[in-house]
Amino acid sequence: MTVAKSDAGAGEQAASVTPSDQRERDRMRRRLARRRGGGWWPYAFLAPWFIGLFGLTIYPMLDSLYLSFTDFDLLTPAQWIGVDNYDKMFTEDPVFWDSVHATLLYVVVSVPLKLALALGVAMLLNRDLRGIGLYRAAFYLPSLLGGAVAIAIVWRQVFGGDGLFNDFLGWFGIAGQDWISNPDTAIYTLILLAVWQFGTPMVIFLAGLKQLPKDVYEAAAIDGVTPVTRFFRITLPLLTPIVFFNVVLQIIDAFKTFTPAFVISNGSGGPLNSTMLYSLYLYKKGFTDLQMGYASALAWVLFLVIAGFTAVNFIAGRYWVHYDD
Repeated sequence: MTVAKSDAGAGEQAASVTPSDQRERDRMRRRLARRRGGGWWPYAFLAPWFIGLFGLTIYPMLDSLYLSFTDFDLLTPAQWIGVDNYDKMFTEDPVFWDSVHATLLYVVVSVPLKLALALGVAMLLNRDLRGIGLYRAAFYLPSLLGGAVAIAIVWRQVFGGDGLFNDFLGWFGIAGQDWISNPDTAIYTLILLAVWQFGTPMVIFLAGLKQLPKDVYEAAAIDGVTPVTRFFRITLPLLTPIVFFNVVLQIIDAFKTFTPAFVISNGSGGPLNSTMLYSLYLYKKGFTDLQMGYASALAWVLFLVIAGFTAVNFIAGRYWVHYDD
């Protein structure tokens, strides 16, 4: 009986709702839904980012992918030639392989040296000393200046035939040479410049060292653990996520190095293509030889190589990177 009365009451209430009331309720529901979802305001604020993403990143990438299959000189319309650019690159272009050799040597040697130096300096600066902030800023300064054209010009003068480096060697009775003009040593001046710019990974290592638990080191000190053992058994394993992060960033940055190679070699990549880094060769093909289609193919090969190295790092990181869990 009670159930029948309640059903009847609900039916009378539903019957009393007019169409205008129902429309008003629907409008209220939509208004509440918009308030919960934020309406169109979030999309309005994200619009500049979406415009940049599609207009300055995705569209240029797709356009360069198309141009990599064309013969395009910036002056005449692009002509479709299929995979001829890629075939020429791998089979008929010896300078391409010279640039690959120089770039791989640059990456393989400079990245480990830079990270080792950055970690060592970070550990020295991880102390509560008076004026330590000034020292940290001084060691970070080369990273701010190293990518500048002026520093590359100074570097070229330092390692020239009459440069300061030869004057330094002369104090020890060692005969110097023109290190930049020698194809056997020119690439190592670029590597030395890259290692000198260790400030960015140093700051990241320093931030990681600040987060390490102090109680672990206190327990190790009580047990009489030596500093070397403490570094390899405690510091380095706990710091592996930071090491991994720096390795990925520095490898990508090394593959993209352009300004030092361009300035030190006067844009030629010499002597004998010893400083012809990949990005410099890409620039020459695109803006000196006006072979923009071929340069686009070079750019996509570089993109795939960087993506491949990054993927390998992530796969290998599963076996040596240790997280809290």
